[in-house]
Amino acid sequence: MNAAASFPAAHRWAWRAIGIGSLALVAAAVWVQLALHEDPCPLCIIQRYVFLAIAAFAFTASAGGRRAPLWRVLALAAALTGAAVAARHIYVQAHPSFSCGFDALEPVVDGLPPAHWVPVLFKVAGLCETAYPPILGLTLPMWALVFFAAIALTIGWGLRARTAAQAA
Repeated sequence: MNAAASFPAAHRWAWRAIGIGSLALVAAAVWVQLALHEDPCPLCIIQRYVFLAIAAFAFTASAGGRRAPLWRVLALAAALTGAAVAARHIYVQAHPSFSCGFDALEPVVDGLPPAHWVPVLFKVAGLCETAYPPILGLTLPMWALVFFAAIALTIGWGLRARTAAQAA
């Protein structure tokens, strides 16, 4: 059986949906930045990088092939990493006297090449402890955590179902 036959079209579309959803979340973050004037902090920018990594891994996994399991696991690892960053961001906002390390983290994030290539997307302009008004009752880091967790659960469930189907 070839790799394409062992990877049903529905699974391919699920991976593409994860990729498109991740890109849409980055686009939404940029819209919030530009339209609502909520400047991104270092942790916000890191979360954008993670959503973009998830999209890249998901699109690559959707192509199938013998390396597809690697891309699936990397997408799951990225989603879990993003959840950890978002949880840290929530902690920083809950304890405003505790900084996110603006002085220490900003040069690192701003020193990455994408910050020079597309500054509107990747340039730090705010502080992590700045709490902007919630959207539908949740702050942006809380929404990010919800989406990272949903992506991780979806991928984990898919990997588990695939493993169970292969064992049967």
